[in-house]
Amino acid sequence: MPHQQLTYESVLELIRENSRKGSREIRKMRRWLKEQGAEFDRKMAEQKAEYDRISKETNKKIGDLTGSIGRLVEHMLGERIIEQFQALGYGITHPVRRNHSFENAKLWVKGEFDLMLVDTDVIILISVKTTLETKDVRHHMEKIEEYRRHIDAVGFVQPPFAHLLPSTRFIGAVAGAVVEEEAMKFAHENGLYTIVQSGDAVEIAKVPEGFTAREW
Repeated sequence: MPHQQLTYESVLELIRENSRKGSREIRKMRRWLKEQGAEFDRKMAEQKAEYDRISKETNKKIGDLTGSIGRLVEHMLGERIIEQFQALGYGITHPVRRNHSFENAKLWVKGEFDLMLVDTDVIILISVKTTLETKDVRHHMEKIEEYRRHIDAVGFVQPPFAHLLPSTRFIGAVAGAVVEEEAMKFAHENGLYTIVQSGDAVEIAKVPEGFTAREW
């Protein structure tokens, strides 16, 4: 088939046709980009709404956990925990001290205890958790060890402990609204008392035969 002879007019028409096709493609591309932009905005709005929902739920859960610990501490104070330790032979006569912190920059140690029961020759240091796990027991023992090093270095200088001797013994106890079985077993194996919650009451869990409280 013979080739169609190109003329000036046919070349111009070809250019016009390509231009029309190009314009249609450009319009299609613009439309596609606009649709993609709208879809992107929609997905971003959905993700932001989901993030806000999760953030709100997380903050509520944190508040609930904090409140649970606070209620547990209040129950411990209201359930005569001092008398329970007295029944075990400890001469605790001083009030409970809450949120006692310490820090020693020279020794690179610092920490805080949720509750302290104080006597003239023994202090019971208590850590309170919503759910008590084995790692919490281990961490509490590490903090007692650090506190021992701190007191050995500087003694008791802050009231109401200024009357205590550096040789004052430390006893450990852990408490939880929920206490995992392995955590209680680990605590008892390491000479720590475990305080458990049942409803609005708290009590020192029965220790196994042969239990001896560890002293620091």
